[in-house]
Amino acid sequence: MTDLRTTALHDRHEALGASFTDFGGWLMPVRYTSDLAEHHAVRTAAGLFDISHMAEFEVTGADAGTFLDFALAGAISPMRIGKAKYSLVLAESGGIVDDVIVYRRADDRFLVIANAGNRDAVAAAFADRVEGFGAEVVDSTDEFSLIAVQGPVARAVVEAVPGIAEVQPPFADLGYYAWSDGTFEGAPLFIARTGYTGEDGFELLVRNDSAPALWDALLAAGAPLGLVPAGLAARDTLRLEAGMPLYGHELSLDIVPAQAGLGRVVAVDKPDFVGKTALAAVVAPDAPVLVGLAAEGRRAGRAGYAVVDGDGAAVGEITSGALSPTLGHPIALAFVSPAVSTADTPLFIDVRGTRVPATVTALPFYQRAR
Repeated sequence: MTDLRTTALHDRHEALGASFTDFGGWLMPVRYTSDLAEHHAVRTAAGLFDISHMAEFEVTGADAGTFLDFALAGAISPMRIGKAKYSLVLAESGGIVDDVIVYRRADDRFLVIANAGNRDAVAAAFADRVEGFGAEVVDSTDEFSLIAVQGPVARAVVEAVPGIAEVQPPFADLGYYAWSDGTFEGAPLFIARTGYTGEDGFELLVRNDSAPALWDALLAAGAPLGLVPAGLAARDTLRLEAGMPLYGHELSLDIVPAQAGLGRVVAVDKPDFVGKTALAAVVAPDAPVLVGLAAEGRRAGRAGYAVVDGDGAAVGEITSGALSPTLGHPIALAFVSPAVSTADTPLFIDVRGTRVPATVTALPFYQRAR
């Protein structure tokens, strides 16, 4: 793992006894103590995540919005300043290059956050698509750290940090999928009310030299409230319970948005965008679609396990699966034939030769109380 990149918080993770794994070319903490303990902390109190491996692209210029309308699947130029939007980078084929979150910072300025493993692919797509627009794209990933506070007491945690100041709009007025500017110990701080866990939470973007002090301050403020540092293992089971797709599992160049339940993300009425022509073609009626599966017992289906019908015929494949820590039974995301995709359809997961009964279930598996 010597060639893997590390974040500005790597020393903090080592001091906390983290176990590490390769994720998107980065050496990232997979857990600190227990996957289950970290998962439950996020559901009941709060978890602190280093997500600095994510990629940041700053898009500026008079045509920044119209460029992103063309480069991404969603309608970006109508976004209001202060808001965020989930979107997709599509290939000409209609397949998914990456899923991203776009933040409108000003009339002529946007921030796009992409997945770590797709940084180069997104950079190449933007570089190819920006020609002819009055816009500039800068990859600023190496300058910033991104820290997430997720859980029911997330707001109480960030409000308790003495070094965080000048937050506008204030935390109490910051809606979901919106952002504020602030400072941390005098340095610029970008605060987004977004996350990847199914819980309320905030993602805090600071320059690398401010990140260790911010991490320490969040840990200190959050400890009395039940906050714990949490790794990628908990993040994965949390997002799975929330029915959130993970690139390389539920999303890929071989999947078009409608198959993954993301047709709503595509602004098909836009005059033009990369992938529009391909998406206008009729998707094969037997093309697999993404569903949730809930099973009984303790044996969970994992990525690559077959899904079969009552006759034993293969009808799909698991993309993500786990024994749900919150719900107490196995759950999975799977691509299956449309013929068996209706909610409450009984199916089976082939778990190492054993057919485990499962039922097609509406997503998400878990939804927090509002």
